[in-house]
Amino acid sequence: MEAAIARDLLSTALLDDDCLNALWALVDSGQAEQIIPELPALALEQDPIHKHKDVLAHTIAVTAKTRADLVLRLAALFHDIGKPLTRKIDEHGVTFRHHEAVGAKMAKKRLRHLEYPDDVVRDVAELVRLSGRFKGYADGWSDSAVRRYARDAGHLLGLLNELVRSDCTTRNQRKRLELHHHVDAIEERILELAAADRRKAERPLLDGQAVMDRFDVGPGPMVGKALKYLLELKRTEPDLDIEATESRLDIWWQSNS
Repeated sequence: MEAAIARDLLSTALLDDDCLNALWALVDSGQAEQIIPELPALALEQDPIHKHKDVLAHTIAVTAKTRADLVLRLAALFHDIGKPLTRKIDEHGVTFRHHEAVGAKMAKKRLRHLEYPDDVVRDVAELVRLSGRFKGYADGWSDSAVRRYARDAGHLLGLLNELVRSDCTTRNQRKRLELHHHVDAIEERILELAAADRRKAERPLLDGQAVMDRFDVGPGPMVGKALKYLLELKRTEPDLDIEATESRLDIWWQSNS
C-alpha cells in the first residue's frame, strides 16, 4: 500500500465521528497490518496493570476517548506501541520498562514511513515519550518536579494532560475520579508556580533595605521611586547583574535626589 494512501486511511479512521469502530474496522479488515503492523501485534500482549484482555483493546479505547485532534489521537494510538519489545517476565510479574522511550522511536519511524509532516511526527513521538511521566505524581512531587514536567512538555502540555486523562479506561469510578483529581491538581499547581515565577521575575535585584543601606537613608518616597526605577530597569534590561544594577542606581539616585 502506498504511503499516502495508508496515511489517509489512518487519519480518516482517527478523525471519524466513531473512531472506536473505525479503528476496529481497520484491524478486522487487515488494513491495520499494512498501515501499522505494530498495532495488531498488541493483541498478543496481556496488560497486568490495566487488566485488559490485551493492550490492543486498551489502545483503541484510549484513542477513542480523546478529542478529534490528529496529533493527540496518533499519540494515543502509539502510546503503548513499545510494550511488546520491552516485556519482561520475572518473579515480580510482567513489566514493560521504558516502553515509552522505545515506543517514541517506533512512532517516529512509522509516521515518517507514512509521510506525515515533520511537526506531526515530532510532536507525536514526544507525547509518546512523555506519556508515562505522570506516573508517581500521586506519591508526591516537589515543586521542581512539577516545573520539570511542565517544562519538558512545553507546548504539548495540554495534549499530554489530555492523553493522561484518556489513558484511564478502568470501570472503577473511584480510580477514574482519583486520576482526574490528580491531573486537575497538577494543572492547578503548574498555574500557581508559573504565577509565582512571574512575580519573582518582577522583583528588582535590590530590595528596599538594600537601597536604604546603600544611600544611608530611611524609608521614604525616594526609596519607593528607586524601587520603581529598579523594576523598570529589570524589565528593560533583564540581563544586568547586581553590580551593573547598582551602578545604574547610583547614577539615577544622583540625578533624582
